[in-house]
Amino acid sequence: MCSFSSNGQVLISLLLGDKLNSGKIEFGLDGGWSLASLDGIDPSKGHSNYNLGFYFDFKLNNPSWLLNTGVRVKSTMGAEGISVYSLNNVDLDNSFAGGSVTRKINYFNVPVSMKYMFKNHVYAHAGIQLGLRYKSTDVFVNTINDKEDLSYQVDIKNQYHPLDAGLLAGLGYRLTGGNGMNIGVQYYYGLVDVRISDGSPDEFNRVLYVNAGIPIGKGKAAAKAAEE
Repeated sequence: MCSFSSNGQVLISLLLGDKLNSGKIEFGLDGGWSLASLDGIDPSKGHSNYNLGFYFDFKLNNPSWLLNTGVRVKSTMGAEGISVYSLNNVDLDNSFAGGSVTRKINYFNVPVSMKYMFKNHVYAHAGIQLGLRYKSTDVFVNTINDKEDLSYQVDIKNQYHPLDAGLLAGLGYRLTGGNGMNIGVQYYYGLVDVRISDGSPDEFNRVLYVNAGIPIGKGKAAAKAAEE
């Protein structure tokens, strides 16, 4: 249902892009590659995935400043290379002995930041990001005969808080003389211990985003405004 809802939101955004753009508001789709990790789990390594969502840039009285927000409707955090733990099943424990766990925590993320546009079309922004967790899964994997043929998923949703929050900052560049696609990097530094259990080490989300933002319907909206 979450996947269907996310795809539906993106489709609606594409269809209504020109309706959402105005002289003071820019709307577009935003997505790209992300590298997530969980600070507090050792050993572990970054989990590579993709993210997808939409953004709004609200123009302020000073043309150099913008208020940026939106929703990442597809955003997976977590980590790879986590040590296996007991599944309370002898056969499963034996099968995954020597393997590893990939932890996937899926969020709807809402970034809110202030963006400053330089005259050379480079921009910097900083603010916060709020997250609503809707799914958490541990994927046990093991390699046999040089092939990754064993996989087992465990629902760990009740082990993680539904909310996350932290700081977000990034740099980017606006193509086509400041009117085209945005290309940038962002870093998210989680401030909330997302693990519920007090008996386990604190875990904090960390994510590096490399994204591209594509204005939807901006040209059509501008042409319509000029005609009117």
